Amino acid sequence: MWRVAVADMMFRRRRFTITVLAAALVFSMTLLTSGASAALHHQDRAIVEMFHGDRWFVAAGASGPFTTTTPIPASVAEEVAALPGVKKVSPVVLFRATINDHGLRDVNVVALPTGSLGAPVLSSGRQPKNTGEIVVDTALGSKPGTTLNVGGHTTVVVGTAKNVSYYFGTPTIFMTLADAQSNFFGFLPLASAIVADGGSGGVVPGIRELTVDQVRADLKRPTKRSDQTIQFINVLLWIAAVGIVGSIVYLSAIERVREFAVMKATGASNGSLLLGLAIQAVVLSIAAAIVAAIVARLLAPGFPFEVRVTPGAYAALLAVALLVGLVASGAGLRRAVKVDPALAFGGS
Repeated sequence: MWRVAVADMMFRRRRFTITVLAAALVFSMTLLTSGASAALHHQDRAIVEMFHGDRWFVAAGASGPFTTTTPIPASVAEEVAALPGVKKVSPVVLFRATINDHGLRDVNVVALPTGSLGAPVLSSGRQPKNTGEIVVDTALGSKPGTTLNVGGHTTVVVGTAKNVSYYFGTPTIFMTLADAQSNFFGFLPLASAIVADGGSGGVVPGIRELTVDQVRADLKRPTKRSDQTIQFINVLLWIAAVGIVGSIVYLSAIERVREFAVMKATGASNGSLLLGLAIQAVVLSIAAAIVAAIVARLLAPGFPFEVRVTPGAYAALLAVALLVGLVASGAGLRRAVKVDPALAFGGS
């Protein structure tokens, strides 16, 4: 039966080629949207891990350091440092700003004391030390020595860091805590949060303590609906793929009515017919998945933010493509089962 299925695909190779390309486009979009979702989760995890802290301290009532703008006195760092087991603390300022670099661009701003927790691993240059110095995300394309206007203040790029974007790939810039306090907080000694390394007890009055998992969960909250939208679109794309493959298999079954009648008249079972149709549908789906993997790699650089298509995503695509083929073959089987063997002898 598999030879008959292969021969039929060769006979209708133009139609099957078009089907493979159409299904591949749908599959490639599922890979890219899945890669976008994976990138969101990776960015949220990476930016929190960058601080190398075990505990975060924010204002009482604040949901988290990244999603609220309720400042606390930077001197709270001294109280946190006095808690049992705390090895190192760092006040941090986190907020959004814009830079004027060939037009306005949104950026995340992270402000830290020099040499503190949270300093990014550099790709080039050095950490900011003096007034007006910043480290920028490589996603901005700026190199050391470049002058940027950040929120109306002139700064000079002294270093670059890679993979520090978050909030849908928004680039991040790093400056000294003193610069953030003077330029954006009116010289007030404030911070968004205190990050602590070590310690497992103690309470600071008026301050809420968060674990790393709580901070990460709070950071993901604003993008939760977007992630759910991506997953919903993925389901729609899988359904579209089933429709594409299923329609072609069904059309093939209609055109092979007399052929099915001959098979049934010579003793072929419905299971044999299903096998032949399933082979066609699965071959179509797997071929489309392979082409989709290539197309996705070509299209990924064109996305406005990072796309992380993991090896697991490719494996999942092949598994789903196999399932799509099996489900789609059911459309042709329903038509084949209804064929009257009398058609093999010229019956109507």
